Amino acid sequence: MKLDRYNKIYFIGIGGIGMSALARFFHYQGKNVSGYDRTPTDITDGLIELGIQIHFEDDVSQIDVPFLDSAQTLVIYTPAVPREHKELSHFVNEGFEVIKRADALSAVAGQADCLAIAGTHGKTTTTSILGHLLAEYGIEVTAFLGGISENYQSNLILKGDKVFVVEADEFDRSFLKLSPDMACITSMDADHLDIYGDKEELVKTFKAFASNVKPGGRLFVTAGLPIDGISCGIETNADYQIKNIKIEEGTYVFDLQTPDSLYENFKFNLPGRHNLSNALIALAMAIEYGCAPYRLVRALASYKGVKRRFTYLIKSDHLVVIDDYAHHPEEINAVYDAVREMYPGKRTLVLFQPHLYSRTQDFAEEFAESLSKFDEVLLLDIYPAREKPIEGVTSSWLLDKVNNKNKRLISKAEILSELEQSSAQVIMTLGAGDIGEEAKSIKEKLSLAS
Repeated sequence: MKLDRYNKIYFIGIGGIGMSALARFFHYQGKNVSGYDRTPTDITDGLIELGIQIHFEDDVSQIDVPFLDSAQTLVIYTPAVPREHKELSHFVNEGFEVIKRADALSAVAGQADCLAIAGTHGKTTTTSILGHLLAEYGIEVTAFLGGISENYQSNLILKGDKVFVVEADEFDRSFLKLSPDMACITSMDADHLDIYGDKEELVKTFKAFASNVKPGGRLFVTAGLPIDGISCGIETNADYQIKNIKIEEGTYVFDLQTPDSLYENFKFNLPGRHNLSNALIALAMAIEYGCAPYRLVRALASYKGVKRRFTYLIKSDHLVVIDDYAHHPEEINAVYDAVREMYPGKRTLVLFQPHLYSRTQDFAEEFAESLSKFDEVLLLDIYPAREKPIEGVTSSWLLDKVNNKNKRLISKAEILSELEQSSAQVIMTLGAGDIGEEAKSIKEKLSLAS
């Protein structure tokens, strides 16, 4: 597919985190960009501020006339859009070139060196770290992020077009569209079983992704994964290692062992060993791309994180409130471990919004085990996203499995009063649905109370 032949790009589902990054990219490339999404959000507001026209009804008559020219318009859609979508059906029936987001990302990334980040957890953080390291180093990089970078206040790092850093998403097997020059796999825990059926099929597909790395390219893997590559591990035998970890005022300080040398006194501000692991893979990829390790010390120290990835809403001596995207049992475990490492002995409360009926059903026992670790558990109703309800799969059903006497099913309207009444010293709001939209009111209310 030749992107140059189109001067108009129409997005169906333009408000998605991955779709909106592409929309921004094409806008900055001088393309005429427009699109549809189901509901207004901060992301769509930001696109509209750039001059991108967006409407929120599935109505062909609302599409600007210039975008109805099939010779000039490329249509990009997200797999989350249902097949019966009126606008999507119109474009398909009228003979437009209609492609998935993964195809568009592959076409863009294929124009220069492509560094792809894969894994069931850690993609967004690792991508944003790597993009930041390369940008701070002075490399002409564009990075497409699955979250909003705190450093750039955007899901797009746009510093040039010599190298593209992209998230390689396993959902819908999208990452198989990529042929990266360099890639990593952070993790391969069972997930998206509605797509893969079982973990064995998921692992098989990750191996297929690894085989897509170009000849002469390099694959990086977290130590212990059942796949060959340049290994990266924390205080374990690996090609790239983090050693001598200390915590100083909430910041990790560590030494980096490369295959050649030891580099001391790296600093990293995100809590959690899972985030340290993400940073390690990003450092390894940057070094193998040609960056001098000693020049990456300052770049890593200046990394601020991604919104809703262990984001502090409140951080005081009396109360800590953390907001995180965690929506898989292993991600909840990682957040819990980070909190226990940073705040030993303090009383914890988790407010969790399950994401997808299928994921809740597939990992009900694992979710229950993860949530049972906290001192208090508040559960919201399941966020359906693209799915229809599954009979018997509810938050009440999940809560019954949680082994914790301090557990309650609550509504969104009850969040603030429940949190105010709690004696917890560390509160976590977790989930990939719309729970993040409660962050502002939680921060305002509890800041006054503390």
